Amino acid sequence: MSNPQLEFFKSQIGKVLDHGPSGAGNWLAGTLLEVEVGYAKVSFHIRPDMCNPAQILHGGVASLMMDDVIGMANFITESEFLMTSINLNVDFLSSASLGEKVEVTAKLVRTGANLNHWESVIRKESGKIVAKASSNMIKTHKRLKELGF
Repeated sequence: MSNPQLEFFKSQIGKVLDHGPSGAGNWLAGTLLEVEVGYAKVSFHIRPDMCNPAQILHGGVASLMMDDVIGMANFITESEFLMTSINLNVDFLSSASLGEKVEVTAKLVRTGANLNHWESVIRKESGKIVAKASSNMIKTHKRLKELGF
């Protein structure tokens, strides 16, 4: 069975994700590294506008990175309905500084009739974990085809 969303994202590997339907994701401008059904990996360079006054990655931006990668990966799960986050539980474990590169992964843990459970991790190039999150996505009543997807 063909998965047009997966095929599209596979064509975007190595490219900056700055022309999609998520304005916040476009602002993040991450580079797609890997994508499969139930998994995605995106890299980000920490810019000044992503930092707090101490020049480290702002917690809200770190949360946005994980939420956006989870949302993108969830879009590829072959649901005919749009799904949206109902929670995002984040643990901040270390810092990432201005100019550093981080990688964000999202992995599908469990899929159900109405909910998908995800885990996400931000890692520095050294492999050190910056933050981790878990999230649940719930099915809405909006069909993807009706939204132009």
